[in-house]
Amino acid sequence: MNAGGNLPGGPPTVKVYRKSGNAVLPCYASAGAAGADVQAALTEDITIQPGARVKIPTALVLEIPPDWEAQVRPRSGLALRHGVTVLNAPGTIDSDYRGELEILLVNLGSEPYTVHSGERIAQLVFAPAPQVCLEETEKPSETGRGGGGFGSTGMAGKDAAPAL
Repeated sequence: MNAGGNLPGGPPTVKVYRKSGNAVLPCYASAGAAGADVQAALTEDITIQPGARVKIPTALVLEIPPDWEAQVRPRSGLALRHGVTVLNAPGTIDSDYRGELEILLVNLGSEPYTVHSGERIAQLVFAPAPQVCLEETEKPSETGRGGGGFGSTGMAGKDAAPAL
């Protein structure tokens, strides 16, 4: 993150603690990358069988500022080439969590996949996540959409619902 700390209008600083010497700080692979790549920190390779899910350690602990979250997202190349993805994507790391960041991977491919230490396995996207005030109401307000969901606005093109 930025070297200047929490500057007004700038990105917050996320402190990262490495639990072991083979832990690698998350990093952005390009100037325009939204997600910082996260690497596996393993003492031995882990093979994920087709259909199986496994927690992969990173040996990292994040100090995320209040009102922010880290979203754990899949790496598209890993998903495309091997069918390996983050199971609960996006997973949320809350600002008050101080345990090790572990990545829950699932192998949706047809072949076993072996994860090696230092391999980029996921990415982190940091986003504001303020808590809101929840207030009970007697009746929800009316909208043009109403309770329609799961395809209620059409699929695309000529199937799209008319604008209200």
